[in-house]
Amino acid sequence: MKNIVIAAGYATRLGELTKNFPKPLLKIGDNTILGRMLDDIDQIPDITEHIIVTNHKFAHIFEQWAEAAHKIKKPITIVDDGTETNETRLGAVCDLLFTMDKLQIDEDMLVVAADNLLFFSFQEFVDFAKAKGTSCIMCHEQPSIEKLQRTGVVELDENMKVLGMEEKPEHPKSHWAVPPFYIYIKKDLDLVRHAVENGCGKDAPGNLAHYMVSHTTMHAWPMSAGRFDIGSLDTYYQAVEKYG
Repeated sequence: MKNIVIAAGYATRLGELTKNFPKPLLKIGDNTILGRMLDDIDQIPDITEHIIVTNHKFAHIFEQWAEAAHKIKKPITIVDDGTETNETRLGAVCDLLFTMDKLQIDEDMLVVAADNLLFFSFQEFVDFAKAKGTSCIMCHEQPSIEKLQRTGVVELDENMKVLGMEEKPEHPKSHWAVPPFYIYIKKDLDLVRHAVENGCGKDAPGNLAHYMVSHTTMHAWPMSAGRFDIGSLDTYYQAVEKYG
């Protein structure tokens, strides 16, 4: 299983901190946001390689980081998507497709967004997907209607099978929110490859999950603990203060 980390975004809401530096490599204590995530994923036996997808502007910074990431045992591959500005970015879905094509990926994939601190192990998610035998998403209960209106929301049956998914619904049909962590198994990769040409949105990674829910069987793993989404200067400094 390949671990594909989508790190190509331009973190405009973090101002000068990320004007010329990638958000996933910001420090949290003696590590980085990305390093903390990979420390966990690297321990999963099913994972064979970490693939970091970045824009051209930051590719050399990720390459320098990878050369010094001696704690990570699995190989690290940096993929440069060739873009240099927010206006020319490919979008998360197209970055994934670009990477699949460039590296000829044809096996199960763990796909993650790079700007989160997690308080559980991805091993649990991988075990869940193996038990279900389907592509999977994560989910967590979100009581705030306002927050549900800004994210993906899924309806589930008693076996955690996904019955439907909506992106940023005005009237959410459940309290199950979807964070940007996914497993796409080999048998579904043709659907992934042709998703954009068949109408899938290009930008947010949730667009692909929404498309896949409508075209194949998927299950949702309820997160066993929380996460810290670093989306602004305030949340970054809160993370440094609390977890650094």
